[in-house]
Amino acid sequence: MYYVNRELIRRKLACVPELAESAARLSDAWRGDPLQGLAQERCLHLAAELVTDVGGALIDGFLMRDAASYEDIVGIIAEEGVVSAGDAERLTRLVSLRKALVQEYERWPRKELHPLTRELPQLLPSFAGQVESYLKKELEPFQG
Repeated sequence: MYYVNRELIRRKLACVPELAESAARLSDAWRGDPLQGLAQERCLHLAAELVTDVGGALIDGFLMRDAASYEDIVGIIAEEGVVSAGDAERLTRLVSLRKALVQEYERWPRKELHPLTRELPQLLPSFAGQVESYLKKELEPFQG
């Protein structure tokens, strides 16, 4: 039997609608002002953390191979069939931003709209739906 921290995954995925809506609003109203730039950074950062936190919980809970990096987390959950190959490519680009957002923030181009900001409103709900489907498929046989 697997021990999957479904509560942690549920809490993290509950953030998806707010992040997706915020990214959509930022994209639609982008002027490149400092407040928008900082809001975009935080939105991208939280999205990357959400993906790695959920991915890590899935890896731990389903005893998948250990991840060597944030990008590897996405690779593993793609290999295991949690997310589609197309989403995995975009999720890998997202989690690859983490270092720049967290450690090299002084170099972040705040006046530019990052292309992934426009993709988050579709990508995050797709990720959440795929995770929920995977959990249902994998855990349903153990429910009854």
